Order: sequence, then C-alpha cells, then structure tokens
Amino acid sequence: MRMIPLSRLCAALVLSSAFVSPSHAITGSRSAPSGGVAQSIVTVVAAGGGVCTGTMIAPNIVLTAAHCIAPGTANRVIDYSSKPPTLIAPQQVSVHPRYNAQSIAAHRATADVALLRLPAPMPGKSAAPVGVPRVPFTPASRFTVVGIGSTVAGRDAGVGTVRAAPLAVTGQPGTLQVRLVDPQTQNKSAGMGACTGDSGAPAFEDQNGLSVITGVVSWSTAANNAAGCGGLTGVTPLTLYRDWIVKTARSWGAAIQ
Repeated sequence: MRMIPLSRLCAALVLSSAFVSPSHAITGSRSAPSGGVAQSIVTVVAAGGGVCTGTMIAPNIVLTAAHCIAPGTANRVIDYSSKPPTLIAPQQVSVHPRYNAQSIAAHRATADVALLRLPAPMPGKSAAPVGVPRVPFTPASRFTVVGIGSTVAGRDAGVGTVRAAPLAVTGQPGTLQVRLVDPQTQNKSAGMGACTGDSGAPAFEDQNGLSVITGVVSWSTAANNAAGCGGLTGVTPLTLYRDWIVKTARSWGAAIQ
C-alpha cells in the first residue's frame, strides 16, 4: 500500500474523530464504537517519510504495521495537541522477527506488526484493548477498520481524518491473513476499504460488546483486484502475534489490556 509523503500531509492535514462517508475510502456511516476507538488512532511518520496509521495500545505504546518501519530510519508519531503539531521520536522500535517484506509486496501472509515506545503518554489519546480474532473465519465475520488514510486512491484527499469502514471476510481465509471487502460491493465495484495512509490501521472486532483490536491492515486493492483502493483490504490477524506484542510491551514496562 502506497504511503503518503509527509510534506504533502503537513500542508493540509486536519485531524478529526468524525466518521464521514465519501466513497472509495476507509469510511463508514457508523458512529464510533463504544470506548471511542477514534481516540486511540495516531499518525505514524513512516520509513522514507511516508505516513501510516497507528494505534495506542498502552499510554505510550503504538501498534502499527512492520512494513511502515525500516531499520535505521527515523520514525515519528505526530502530536496534534501542540500548536503547531510536533513530531515525537520513539525511544524504542521493535519489528516482529518473522516479518518478511517480500511477502507483503506479494500480498502473502507474514508477521506485519511493529511496536513503538514513546518517551511519555500521548496527549489526548486513550489505549485500545488488544485481542485475537474469533476463528474459524466465515463470511459472517465482521471487522471495523479505522484509519487516517486517503479517501481517493492516488490522491491525498481526506488524509488525517479518522474514518471507519465496517467490512466482511471474503474468500478462504487462513489464520495468518484475512481479506476483507465492503459487504455491499463484494470487490466487484468500488466500495469501502483501506486506502493510502491506512497501512498499520487497526481492525476491530466486537467481542462481548467491547471493540478489540484483532488485526492490522497490511495492503489493499481496487475492485476486481486491480491496483488501488476500494476492493480488498488485507489484514494480518493477531492470532499468532498477540503474545509477542504483550511480551515486548511488558519488557518496556507497559501493560496491555
């Protein structure tokens, strides 16, 4: 999934917790789930100056996609509580040891998860709980993807506004990767789904009335599997990776819900 250059983001970015409904975007008319998951979403300045989505899973711990992180690069998280916004440098960054970049490029399953430890709690943000998805997946399985990405493929329209897309499982999912679609369009025409800047976004599942992060957005396609957005949204489930997330966070002195 193409990442948005930071220079263009900073020129027009307005962060909002509103949930609006332009087409071809990570969007939805549904209001924020209980607990205000929009308050857990942050903007990660990624490898090469691109922008991804991240989620606060502890007061100072951000969960994002491993493909947003590159060794030796200066990743940052944007703090919008200051005027003008400032860039926060993480004190530690950890990418899952089994992550494989070639697999992501080919839309194959891999451990596409990473953590960032900030020097202090993120102002104005709250942590979201981390779990594992219910398995086996079925066409009835539903997830809500929440991110700050573009509303139009190939453009920066709407970047920085937190939006949600309620999506359904499609195909024959395994435990290491799940493909989601807009249940109304089923990848046959442009619909809801992850777009540019939504890499690393959380996939929430409703478990006993609580919105729980059970996956991370890894890639997207346009309708009929073409390049772009609004077709498939590829998600890395946390089935095998939650234990690593919890262990890493604890080694940094943080407790995960």
